[in-house]
Amino acid sequence: MANVEHSGRPAEPFGATAVGGAGGGLRATRLGLWLIATVLAVRQVAVVLGTPRGDRLTDLETWVGPDGVLHVKGSLYDSTRFTGTPFGGLVMKPLTRAAEQALGWGWTFGTLLLVVALGLVTARALPPPVSRRTSLLAAPVAISLLMLSLPVRNTLWLGQTSIIPVLLVLLGCFVVRGRYTGGLLIGFAAALQPTVLLFAPLLWFTGRRRAALTTGAAFAACTALAWAAMPHDSYTYWVHHMAGTGLGGAADDLANQSLHGALLRLGLAGPLEIALFLVLGAAVAFLGLRRAVRYAREGQLLLAVAITGCAAIAVSPTTWQHQLLWVLLAVVGRVGKRASDRYVWPVAVVLVMTLPARMMLPNMAALYVLRDNVVLLAALAAATVVPFLSRTSPHYRSPIPTEYADPVPARFRHVPLLPALRRVLTRPNLLLELLLIRVTYAAYQQVRLAATGGTISGGRTRAEAHGHQILGLERALHIDIEHWANHAVVKVGWLRDFFDFYYESFHFVVPLSVLAVLYWRRPVDYRWARASLGFATLLALVGFWLYPLAPPRLLPGHGIIDTVHGVQDFSKPDYGTLTALTNQYAAMPSLHFGWSLWCGLAIAVIAPRWWMKALGLLHPLFTVSAIVATGNHWVLDAVGGAAVVGAGFGLAYLLQGPRAAQAAAPAAEAARVPRKEPAPG
Repeated sequence: MANVEHSGRPAEPFGATAVGGAGGGLRATRLGLWLIATVLAVRQVAVVLGTPRGDRLTDLETWVGPDGVLHVKGSLYDSTRFTGTPFGGLVMKPLTRAAEQALGWGWTFGTLLLVVALGLVTARALPPPVSRRTSLLAAPVAISLLMLSLPVRNTLWLGQTSIIPVLLVLLGCFVVRGRYTGGLLIGFAAALQPTVLLFAPLLWFTGRRRAALTTGAAFAACTALAWAAMPHDSYTYWVHHMAGTGLGGAADDLANQSLHGALLRLGLAGPLEIALFLVLGAAVAFLGLRRAVRYAREGQLLLAVAITGCAAIAVSPTTWQHQLLWVLLAVVGRVGKRASDRYVWPVAVVLVMTLPARMMLPNMAALYVLRDNVVLLAALAAATVVPFLSRTSPHYRSPIPTEYADPVPARFRHVPLLPALRRVLTRPNLLLELLLIRVTYAAYQQVRLAATGGTISGGRTRAEAHGHQILGLERALHIDIEHWANHAVVKVGWLRDFFDFYYESFHFVVPLSVLAVLYWRRPVDYRWARASLGFATLLALVGFWLYPLAPPRLLPGHGIIDTVHGVQDFSKPDYGTLTALTNQYAAMPSLHFGWSLWCGLAIAVIAPRWWMKALGLLHPLFTVSAIVATGNHWVLDAVGGAAVVGAGFGLAYLLQGPRAAQAAAPAAEAARVPRKEPAPG
């Protein structure tokens, strides 16, 4: 594996960038990205230092506080609270002489500087060819992603050291010159985190054999030094605890994203689990190193380093959350022949590394095994199976381009406001769509719940006051029909059952079905409809946040019968399994009606037959009847739902221009008919 001067990039001082030829727009974009990175860094530091002592830098306090393990006599591992190597303890012991408060501030800002350095080195290590735009924007984007990532946030919060080994490896591979210096840095990193030794074979098989030998020698020297200074601790760590296994939290904890932790969570234990872990670990290390060597030899050095790091995550007995940065580095790999597919892998990696697993996958028992090991699965995929493109592939530099519809003339001069959002003829990548839909819906749930302070009853007083306001307004308008409709439906058993079933079942089924049909049959219309639905939902979230509203069934004294959930205790309502996950005061606007109206309008606009259009418009009619009859919404809630849907379609029109109606049929036809290649000559 070559140093940075062998990567095909012209030699220049580290950190230098060519800004002279950048246009004004590019300079403004770069400045904006650096501003975002700065804001994220300030926010992370403020969150850590704004937390009361005792709740922040807990690992650091455990090590170097007044009663920390580095202060006491005896073994560092008596309490299993110190999980580093003996050499790590030897290096950190001088820090115990610093004042605790000063150390906390100094450690936090020092870690922040390490993150910035890691982002700069990563940006510089991007495999060529790198455009001027990419070279100017890569550093702030890399630093921003690092600041947002769960490993960095966890490291800052706990006061951990896990960024140091990653930075040392990248410095040894991409920055320092000389045959031995890089090996020394990687060996020092291995002395702090033993699985980094996996980089020694990578160096060996990519032609840097002296660096590989130096890595092993540096690791051995540091470990021997620690053994000489702390023989008892070294024996405890390397022999009794088998290179740290068993230190820290329970090995089957969800935070341990290694193969060992996953096998334990699956219920395996004893010799069978150990044997299976060793076999699987050896297979992952072999496959990961073979792939890393191949990509390194063709010039994708950063990807090779990321793959090796992902393999190290899997084969380590314990890999805590703050040690998972290698997965984020794998974002540099290019996957997919089509330009529209290139975003799937980086988006998936960024989501996995920045969002909690519960936002990635639904809270379903059948998916727990995936949700509990989502980062490990990403690391295993990067190390062994993800088909990263070779630089020899014709699609590496020139992916199959995206086909766009011809612009549709608008009635207004400045529409569309964002001409870059052109109408795409081909359907988007399905996996990417599912990821975005899942994450968007999880965010929607969180915002709904946060509107009342994170609890069901948190906004009860305000929501009931708003309920009386809505009731008074409806009486003034003579549209307060909720009580009459509710009691009339309750008297007719089959009608009550119908509306209860319709309210509970069709809210998600119909919109998802419409999206699925449009995705498969009308991809151009799918993007238009999806954008309008997204805008409408976003506006509805603003309404939930600003105006929590008690529905008729939760307004005391109004006499509404809750036909779906039964009689409720207003101070402590019960909605079954969704009680802790939903905000029942998110009634204005009604997305039950809003989404159904969106379905009806989309079907009415796109459907080719009149009876299909009429059937689609029946859905919002049945929905508004159901939400009023069951006592779940006021009539004005439906008006609010219609307003946000209309605004959603309006925003889609303003930003993207008119719907490309005439492009839908040709696009579908083009997808079915193979394109003829021009005759030679």
